[in-house]
Amino acid sequence: MMDQIYPELELLILEMSEGDLDFKKELTLAIYNGLLELKQKYIEGSFQKNDHTLQQIRHKMKPTLSMFELTHLIEELKEGKTIIESDGFDGANFTTHYKNMMEKLDQAIERVFAITK
Repeated sequence: MMDQIYPELELLILEMSEGDLDFKKELTLAIYNGLLELKQKYIEGSFQKNDHTLQQIRHKMKPTLSMFELTHLIEELKEGKTIIESDGFDGANFTTHYKNMMEKLDQAIERVFAITK
């Protein structure tokens, strides 16, 4: 089932590592750690209602998310940015977005973790 979430992810990692298994491991771990940091900073920024924290982690993670086609996360981050700009952190829209973001992050983290095995 996890393969269906980001079916191309392992292939993209393999292509980038050009068959170097050590590099594949390093790259996979870097993506994994980046996703963990994204989740931690997203929780922190949301709890503190600090858009600057969210902007920083969005900016930091955007190249990785794009390179590895983690489109569910990219779309959810854009959605969150739009909601914060229009409604702020206090509305039902942000609450729904936050729940969706955490779900998608957990799925991506789980998927990347499965590749590390």
